[in-house]
Parts: sequence; structure tokens; C-alpha cells
Amino acid sequence: MQEIIIPTHCPACNTVLEIVNDQLFCRNINCPAKSSKRVEHFAKTLKIKGLGKATIEKLDLQDYHDIYSFDETELVQLLGSERLGTKLFAEIENSKSADLTTLLPAFSIPLIGRSASNKLTKKVSNISEITYATATECGLGPKAASNLVDWLVNEFHSNEYYDLPFSFSCEIPEVDYVPLKGVVCITGKLKSYPTKAAAEKVLHKYGYETKGSLTKNVTILVNESGIESAKTNKAQEMGIKIYNNIKQLIEEN
Repeated sequence: MQEIIIPTHCPACNTVLEIVNDQLFCRNINCPAKSSKRVEHFAKTLKIKGLGKATIEKLDLQDYHDIYSFDETELVQLLGSERLGTKLFAEIENSKSADLTTLLPAFSIPLIGRSASNKLTKKVSNISEITYATATECGLGPKAASNLVDWLVNEFHSNEYYDLPFSFSCEIPEVDYVPLKGVVCITGKLKSYPTKAAAEKVLHKYGYETKGSLTKNVTILVNESGIESAKTNKAQEMGIKIYNNIKQLIEEN
């Protein structure tokens, strides 16, 4: 049987490899193999059409700055096609309008995907406002918040990503204030809306908070099924008003 020799160094950057749970890892953040993958993920997230793996290798893109370093003429010459060069240049120019919500997931920050970015940018309008405290206040977990702050310190500032052609900001949408009319708990199957989620969305729009159980804050129980569930009996005992139709609830209030 031929002996299998475990490599000790990364074939792309010659960094000493680290073994973790029987897997080999290159910890060099500037490894060209990693750099290429990061650029590919960045281009895919920003939807820069035409900037796939083959084109990234052809243009020798190692960093996000490299994407924005070419003028149209250079791209045409390097790609050997006026059509491809012109089209890619236009795609790159369009990507400059990406807001913070789109940008954060593009930088390959562990645990910072679209969901985390959406949570964050509902309250943070500029990257300069991001701290561990603001990240956790927006609903990010401790590990995700730490990863984000570490990236800001060790990559964003160290690699001068702030020089990239983005505003690194987003507009926080203005929300019309709707006074709280009550706290609603829904029990049983619905007839007025196809799903509970759809019903809750409408209730939120009209100023109602929703709860999944009969907490002490619940003021209204909705039971469209007509079946006297345990929640219905408990609501009666608690003196909570019961409705058998959500649309009626909204119309009356």
C-alpha cells in the first residue's frame, strides 16, 4: 500500500498548514487561493455579471480594490473583446451603488449573511455606527457581533476598504407611527387569512402586537375555528375579549 503523505504547507502560498479535527487549514488571510474565492463571492453577492471565476483568474484579481482599478479600455484589452470589456465595465460601475445591507454579506465575514445584515441596517445607517453594542442591540448573536467587529478592526481599516467606491451607508426607512391598539393572540385555524403569518402582518400594520400564547399582556383572543380550545377557556377566565373574525376586529377598532 502506498503511503499517503500529508502536506505540511499550503500549495498556494506555502504557509504552514494547521490540522483541526483531521482537516487541513491555511490560516494566511492573504493566501491567493482564498483571495480569489473572496473576490468571487464579492462579485456574486453584488451581482456583477461577467465576473466569475475564469474572468477573475484572467484579470488576476486578488483584492476587492482590484475590481475597481480598471478603466473600460483596459478591460477591453485584457479580455480581448470590446463587447465583454464594455459590458463588464458597466456592471462594475453599477455595483458602486450597493448599499450597506448588500455590502456586508459580500465581504465573507463569518456569520454575517443577508439576515444579519438586514437586522443591523434597520437601525444602523452607516458603517461607522457599528460597534459590538449596536450589533447585539440589533439582534446579532455574540459570536456574529464579535466577528463583525473583528473584521472592522483587522480587515476593513487595515486593508483600507473605506477607499472602495461605496458610501457604506443605507437609508433607514421612515415608519409611520401607529399607536398600539392591543395585544392579540390567535388560536386555532383561520378563515379570514390563509396563514397565521399573513394575519399577523395585517394586525401589525393596524397597530396590534401579537403573541403566541396568552400572556398577561394579551387583550384580545382571536378564535375563528369556533372550537372552544384551552386558550379560549383561559381567555374567558381572564376576561379577555374574544373575536371570531380578524377583519371584524380591525373594522371595529
